Amino acid sequence: MPPSPRSARRAGRAADDRRPAGPRIRCRPRAGDGRCAPLRVAVVGGGPGGLYAAALLKRLDPRREVTVWERNAPEKTFGFGVVLSDETLGGIEHADPVVHRALSEDFVRWDAVEITHRGHRHTSGGHAFAALGRRRLLGILHRRCASLGVRLRFGTPAPPTAELAARHDLVIAADGVHSATREARAEVFRPRVTTHRCRYIWLAADTAFPAFRFDIAETPHGVMQLHGYPYAEDSSTVIVEMREEVWRAAGFDAMDEARSAARCAEIFAGPLGGSALRGNSSAWTAFRTVVNERWSDGTVVLLGDAAHTAHFSIGSGTKLAVEDALALAACIEEHPDLPAALAAYEEERRPVVESTQRAAAASLRWFEEIATHLDRPPRQFAFDLLTRSRRITHANLRLRDAAFTAAVEDEFGCPPGTPPMFTPFRLRGLTLRNRVVVSPMDMYTAEDGLPGEFHLVHLGARALGGAGLVMTEMVCVSAEGRITPGCAGLYTQEQAAAWRRVTDFVHRQAPGTAIGVQLGHSGRKGSTKRMWEGIDQPLDAGNWPLSAASALPYRPGVNQVPHALDRAGLARIREQFTAAARRAVRGGFDLLELHCAHGYLLSGFLSPLTNRRTDAYGGSPERRLRFPLEVFEAVREVWPAERPMTVRISATDWARGGTTADDAVDLARAFAAHGADAVDVSTGQVVPEERPEFGRSYQTPFADRIRNEAGVPVIAVGAISSWDDVNSILLAGRADLCALARPHLYDPHWTLHAAAEQGYTGEGAVWPLPYRAGSRTPPTGRTDGPKPRLTLP
Repeated sequence: MPPSPRSARRAGRAADDRRPAGPRIRCRPRAGDGRCAPLRVAVVGGGPGGLYAAALLKRLDPRREVTVWERNAPEKTFGFGVVLSDETLGGIEHADPVVHRALSEDFVRWDAVEITHRGHRHTSGGHAFAALGRRRLLGILHRRCASLGVRLRFGTPAPPTAELAARHDLVIAADGVHSATREARAEVFRPRVTTHRCRYIWLAADTAFPAFRFDIAETPHGVMQLHGYPYAEDSSTVIVEMREEVWRAAGFDAMDEARSAARCAEIFAGPLGGSALRGNSSAWTAFRTVVNERWSDGTVVLLGDAAHTAHFSIGSGTKLAVEDALALAACIEEHPDLPAALAAYEEERRPVVESTQRAAAASLRWFEEIATHLDRPPRQFAFDLLTRSRRITHANLRLRDAAFTAAVEDEFGCPPGTPPMFTPFRLRGLTLRNRVVVSPMDMYTAEDGLPGEFHLVHLGARALGGAGLVMTEMVCVSAEGRITPGCAGLYTQEQAAAWRRVTDFVHRQAPGTAIGVQLGHSGRKGSTKRMWEGIDQPLDAGNWPLSAASALPYRPGVNQVPHALDRAGLARIREQFTAAARRAVRGGFDLLELHCAHGYLLSGFLSPLTNRRTDAYGGSPERRLRFPLEVFEAVREVWPAERPMTVRISATDWARGGTTADDAVDLARAFAAHGADAVDVSTGQVVPEERPEFGRSYQTPFADRIRNEAGVPVIAVGAISSWDDVNSILLAGRADLCALARPHLYDPHWTLHAAAEQGYTGEGAVWPLPYRAGSRTPPTGRTDGPKPRLTLP
């Protein structure tokens, strides 16, 4: 997303080379005479971002002394074509129409994406792209800088950062992913560079593809993919990518550029139409994601790949660098001093960049795990690829290409006029009328474990709201197994009777809605205050003893040290779970979920960070899994055979040495083999030092992998907030059900409102009779339209 229109307008008030009207940036007083001297600017790196920043700053104030250092010759560049979005081009047009006009003369535009997979080719339209050759882009920027008086020093490495900072008022580090400037001040910028699992190479074909191409090759060595797009009337960029182990098995690690290009041309001869591939100082490399905690240090500021990178599969590298340059120039123009300008630049750009990086990370992981997606139906595979970054969604793609989207829906099994979220789903003997789940949410309102009026209203309202399945909070199997004094339980007959009141209401007043119970034990995370009183803080008084896999407190020095369960303790806990399950049967629940996530007792056995046992229940993954499986089997034995049973797991601990996504697939397989009908895939909350990668639908990739690698139905959960996201996740085959928590707190009737907003009135979302009059969006206040006709033609 480009800077705000106001920033863009200020950065480009005039359509020619004249100094724009308006206030100038404040400048330093010259020693001795008190007059202002132009700001002296050093730009390290002559890529698109650095050149564009230099041109904009010089154009905004011709008195500035702007110098660009580029270690390579002007004609020396890497790669071939670059892609810019319409919104980025709009920012360029506002900021410097001269550059925009020059770019427009050379752009190749197209709107189709072609995906070839196992002999099937699918085309989706409505995707606007514009590309041109990287050399052409640099040439335009070289000439623009020269015409404005920017000093271009080619073939000249930049002086050391400290020297530049001493002689210039501003140093722009646009020296790329391997930025020497960034590394020279790493203690301030605090960069994190993550190297990923695929190898890729930039090549070119002397033919213009008619669309953005994705072609999949399944070779004896593994899966390889081609990303291709035209950038001139007779040329296309071709990127070939594969996992590191596939790259080595195919022998690419021993090939030079020419042999690599020839071999890639052989593998993808069909998509290339027999065209050869050529390189340009091309080398196989692994993508590196760059993140910096700070973007500026005094007068030194990072720009483009030096500050951040986003995987090439969403085409954002040049786009981000150019937008950085535009925002930096605008902020310098708008603010009275450099510190304020650099702070504003980072404040404006960081949220945009982080959003792009989240999308790029999702896309990157999708291609890293592409082998797990290949067995999907052809159209679903194509839809999954198109929506992989979450930037394109089901609703968005329907606007772009309604026919393609309708074909995917038909392949999925959507009845006519039925969104994916309102198609039924069967688990054992239970058929859910839609794919929406009200996720378990602790309410902390029980008295001595007894659910009361609040639970009846809370769960009853969400059941009336149309979800296919409503889940209780974690219901504890013993008083000692509670997280807080406000947690509900199923360890007495009185509690079972209270729950029966809730389930009877749901079944009677919201027919078609199922209600499930989640059974769990707090383990080492128990005996704490209610969330709003101090999350994970021990009680001020009345604490009860804790039990866990190992004698490790959740937070040393804060939470109490739990007792490590011995054989007798394990047997007691197992019996508590089975007794609670029997009460859940009498309580009238339709589904039972075993809570093995979030660092609670059973999760504590699964994670190597919380299980340090040396007996048969610790050590290897199989031994750590032993007790949770014993509990699952014991509960499954007493739970009615026709009723489904699920298990919630933390698919990663988000911490070094903890459970990984690979481990999660094995966990899911093991539970499925012991009778789990679905896996509820959450993440984290196992150790306090976790570092989650938060973002929209951020946990869905873990559910996706489990579903398609372990072959078990999954429930996706985690920052899924819109019905469009639900439809996208389901239609792409990433999950079978979607669980939403906060949206149902905000709107108990979220599902019914989602149906109304999509114009759906079928059996998947039935309004209760007393509410049916509200099934249409209420009219709002008067607007400005429609206006009466007051003139004749």
